[in-house]
Amino acid sequence: MSSIAVSSDHAGFALKQHLADVLRDLGHEVLDLGAHSADRVDYPDFGEAVGRAVAGGDADLGVCVCGSGLGIAMAANKVPGVRAAPVHDVTSARLTRQHNDCNVLCLGERLIGAEVAVDAVRAWLDAEFEGGRHEGRVAKLDALGE
Repeated sequence: MSSIAVSSDHAGFALKQHLADVLRDLGHEVLDLGAHSADRVDYPDFGEAVGRAVAGGDADLGVCVCGSGLGIAMAANKVPGVRAAPVHDVTSARLTRQHNDCNVLCLGERLIGAEVAVDAVRAWLDAEFEGGRHEGRVAKLDALGE
């Protein structure tokens, strides 16, 4: 199983906690990088933390949650080597892994229910990068951060 870094801001705290429990139940090692309560915090700090953990090899993958999934994805994507994607359903989660080799999944607690979020995370974990025609595109994404 994988080592998965998780984080959230205050708006994503409850869903992050739930997903961390689900990931542990699935047998993954979870590195919880905060937030550790629903007290107000800034999402860039937590997107960056997961991005650095994944890019630095402290975690194989990352899951981030904020209110929309958008801001925390933007923060994580500032870290070279991270391909963070906000998703809202099973299909977008699966495709971002298959086509974009996404290594940080981002979810919005205000936009997605817990059951759909769990299904999306499972689909993302079960999917594999297809390579082939997608390899060159992912290489171009990675080159943007250099």
